[in-house]
Amino acid sequence: MRGIVERRAAMLGEYIIESKATVRRAAKKFGISKSTVHKDVSQRLKRVNPAMYREVRRILDTNKNQRHIRGGIATRNKYLMMRAQKPSLGNDSPTRGNVGNADKRVMCRPTGGGRGST
Repeated sequence: MRGIVERRAAMLGEYIIESKATVRRAAKKFGISKSTVHKDVSQRLKRVNPAMYREVRRILDTNKNQRHIRGGIATRNKYLMMRAQKPSLGNDSPTRGNVGNADKRVMCRPTGGGRGST
């Protein structure tokens, strides 16, 4: 059992070095938890292959330093996608004062009725 864990740690280290992967991406690729990946590359790999450990540590530190930038980019892209999917109310949309073409008219809030009316 012990040999399997060390081999997995070495495989994770190779994968992270080759692909510059994050802990999350390595965990997904190998089908294990982020905690397991972190323990394998930070504790076990240090014992098994110290040179590989230093290279993996450098890559993971770089990923950690860039984390806030990646999060900001992801959030920006999320809201850009939401805006692209939302129907636009540009200048050509009629408003209450502009009742141009009846077939293009946008429905506004209904008048009358509502809560408390009898």
